[in-house]
Amino acid sequence: MGKSKKSVQIVILLAIILIGVYAVATVVFGSDEVPKVGQKAADFELLGMDGNVHTMSEYEGKARVINFWGTYCPPCVREMPALQAQWEKWSSQGVEIIGINVGENKMTVENFVAQTGVKFPILMDPKRNAVASFGVGPMPTTFFVSASGKIDHIRIGELDLNTLDKQIEQLVNAK
Repeated sequence: MGKSKKSVQIVILLAIILIGVYAVATVVFGSDEVPKVGQKAADFELLGMDGNVHTMSEYEGKARVINFWGTYCPPCVREMPALQAQWEKWSSQGVEIIGINVGENKMTVENFVAQTGVKFPILMDPKRNAVASFGVGPMPTTFFVSASGKIDHIRIGELDLNTLDKQIEQLVNAK
């Protein structure tokens, strides 16, 4: 009976280890469901700061810059003026800049937006569903999506004004 109990414990321990390895590998290497450059961008359904629910499909036919950010992320905060400037420059040419706030409450985001003067659409991802769909790890992460809905470029880390401008210009010219 002692050997049988020990065998069961070993099998359970191995199962736990395998599940742990799978979980870590999925986080580190992503899964097949995470969109990659050249693939169609994931869909989302998120509440905007305007009180309306927004989906990826409402932006069809427009080039999109989708920026995942948080007020707790210093590089995210630093790149907001550049995103705002590019929204002002490119929105008349059919480019949508969309900020997706990750995991914060509405009041925190509203206060940040009011203090910084951000005017481009801000969507809320409190449960991190869009983060999971897009496979976002470190922040900020920005997806440049063509008018056809395919991911043209993924940028992990802070964007400066010049880099952002060049990337959007490439996106617009790729139409």
